[in-house]
Amino acid sequence: MSGNARATAAQSSPSPDPLALAPLSPALAAEVRSLVAKLDREQRLWLSGFLAGLEAAPGAPLAALAAALPSALAPPEPERPAVTVLFGSQTGNSERLAKQLADRLAERGVRFTLLDMLQCTKAHLQEAQTLLLIVSTHGDGDPPERAVPLSELLASRKAPRLDHLRYSVLALGDSSYERFCEAGRQFDARLEALGAERLHPREECDVDFDASAARWIDAVLGKLEHSLGSAQAPAPTTLRVLAEPGADRRTASVSNAYTRKNPYSAAVLANQRLTASRSTKDVRHIELSLEGSNIHYEPGDSIGIVPRNRDADVDALIEKLGFSAESAVQGEAQATVPLRQALLERFEIGTVTRPFLKRYAEATRSAEVASLAAASDAELARYSRGRHVIDLVSEHAPSGLDAAAFARLLPPLAPRLYSIASSQHATPDEVHLTVSIVQYESFGRPRWGVVSGALASLASEDATLPIYLQRNPAFRLPDPHTPIIMIGPGTGVAPFRAFVHERAETGASGLNWLFFGDRSFEWDFLYQAEWLDWRKRGLLTRMDVAFSRDQDEKIYVQRRMRERGAEIWGWLEDGAYLYVCGDAQHMAPDVHATLLEIIATHGARSPEEAADYILQLQQQRRYQRDVY
Repeated sequence: MSGNARATAAQSSPSPDPLALAPLSPALAAEVRSLVAKLDREQRLWLSGFLAGLEAAPGAPLAALAAALPSALAPPEPERPAVTVLFGSQTGNSERLAKQLADRLAERGVRFTLLDMLQCTKAHLQEAQTLLLIVSTHGDGDPPERAVPLSELLASRKAPRLDHLRYSVLALGDSSYERFCEAGRQFDARLEALGAERLHPREECDVDFDASAARWIDAVLGKLEHSLGSAQAPAPTTLRVLAEPGADRRTASVSNAYTRKNPYSAAVLANQRLTASRSTKDVRHIELSLEGSNIHYEPGDSIGIVPRNRDADVDALIEKLGFSAESAVQGEAQATVPLRQALLERFEIGTVTRPFLKRYAEATRSAEVASLAAASDAELARYSRGRHVIDLVSEHAPSGLDAAAFARLLPPLAPRLYSIASSQHATPDEVHLTVSIVQYESFGRPRWGVVSGALASLASEDATLPIYLQRNPAFRLPDPHTPIIMIGPGTGVAPFRAFVHERAETGASGLNWLFFGDRSFEWDFLYQAEWLDWRKRGLLTRMDVAFSRDQDEKIYVQRRMRERGAEIWGWLEDGAYLYVCGDAQHMAPDVHATLLEIIATHGARSPEEAADYILQLQQQRRYQRDVY
């Protein structure tokens, strides 16, 4: 941060923090604030004298001086919790389930710790007695990024022996991916290898996880009641929620009246194209009415849209299969529904995946399909590109299958999540989304995104969408005085529009820096007028843009970050929070690598020290990502 920027921030802050002027890093300053807040006046006076004594007698052994600490400064050792609830969450589902489990434990008077995996240390594992672990799988079988350090610890030579520990794992995943629930399976296997005893078998949940998660919670609570007996019942509940500063510490369930199974029907107020007609992309600004819904969201949250397959696609598939549209197939809760309804509302009939190929090959006893399922990743990618279930059925008929057997092979139709692009302070009865329309042609058929395709054709004034709120407590603004750096290429800029709207409406004094990138300045500059207006008014302190196709050499946001590396380092050292939103496959890893490079170069850190610096940022919730 420049000297002028520091002066501006200081002038706009109503209550300057004395620690901001001290020679302390933001993390160390936070620790000092935390300690001082726990002390009364007498203890603070004693501590000031103690520190002065250290300076006056530099030769005195520190241990001897520390021994003089009054017992009042040392809080009593808390009673060890009977249960540690550990969650690793990417979109908030694992955290929500962990809090539901915590509520159930509290009702039973069981002492417990609710712990984010990013905050879990070796000592926590060594102290735990019973570990209930809830984790989702992200991407191609990876743990959520906040779970990566713990995963690496358990896989390393530094992993502790856990012979004293009982545990159970609830794994969340999506069966349309080849490595279904892989993160949960890895944690389960590693805990067992380190000597822990399985309290209850691992439960694996698909995208419709509510019933199986409830089954696992009931089962582990039953096992705990049997093993703990009634000794816990009279004891007052002890709750320690270990999370980084700024985290949502509520233990109550965050469930909303509207869910995937009970969505709110939101009226569509606006469906405006943001990209120019000559753009290669069709990106829409969608405005939905929340009037009367009692839905309250925060910047960083997402809206889930309950998907429905296109009627024409379902009818074409049924015709190709040769089944009756009224054939009975299994729906939810063991009920039967007509095949057409199930294909419209319940099953994924789009892209062909390896798990589906394996199931289809086994059910049809097709050696050719089995060969495809066993192909390398590169070969399978070439085969499946643009190929949908109807194309596979056309090439390899479902011989020997009836409608019910075929439906059982299909993965569930997952909801689509979109980052909220508005602030409820600015638009109290509305929520805004930024949606890229998926449309292409393959194998002689037009293809549309399940939800984005429906949005593209919404024109009626009476149009509605079935939605629900998906909270994301891992992607939140800091206090109003803290500077933020936002990196959001393409539709990844959506939550940052919400961030700046929020800061504008609440009068926040923190500095705001945006990195935005897309293909063309002329055709793809999303929300250009708003950004430029905010920049002119000074609300947007800085804005750096990269348009990849406006010159012969492609330029991305990483290039702009390197060019501004010294300034980024200065902002981070001044306590800035850094946010990344967008593509998880290419952009996010490239931005992460660039950030490591900036810290190493401008912070004079080794690669290992730069990685540790980023880990500290994550633990302090100063480096947050929402990638997909």
